[in-house]
Amino acid sequence: MALTSNDWPALVLNADFRPLSYFPLSLWNWQDTVKAVFLDRVNILAHYDQAVRSPNFEMQLPSVISLKQYVPAARRPAFTRFNVFLRDHFSCQYCGDPFPTPELTFDHVIPRSRGGRTNWENVVTACGACNLEKGNRLPREVGMFPLVEPHQPTSFELQDNGRSFPPNHLHKSWQDYLYWDSELEEA
Repeated sequence: MALTSNDWPALVLNADFRPLSYFPLSLWNWQDTVKAVFLDRVNILAHYDQAVRSPNFEMQLPSVISLKQYVPAARRPAFTRFNVFLRDHFSCQYCGDPFPTPELTFDHVIPRSRGGRTNWENVVTACGACNLEKGNRLPREVGMFPLVEPHQPTSFELQDNGRSFPPNHLHKSWQDYLYWDSELEEA
């Protein structure tokens, strides 16, 4: 059976046995995982039943690995559109409706045309309808105020928010390292 890079991902844990990231979940493809094993950068904690073979070598594919050296989380997460959406729980900060990512927009509470900056304290997630209704007006002019005051999140806050959005696929060997209530499925 030919393997693709999307088959048999390994859950990557930091040296403290916590995922490097919950959202997106820290996964490596099987090729990167095997390379890290040979470079002695990771410990194998669990395997799949699937193996890779060469003429003189066979190895079961790791399903859970941990880094040998601890990688500290960034104290200040990068300001990105995705991180703003994650901070705001992928929901409009004006009407509260949750939306899939393609329908969300980035809104400047104080519009740029009025001197507002593009930073954590002035940008919120908004649905297209609310963003259009607010336009380039100030919140007090239109009576639309963010439900939660925009702020710079910590890395911990983003990780914690990410735990609210489990991926569609969780292998049973990952269950001891992840903390979601959703049902696990086998690969």
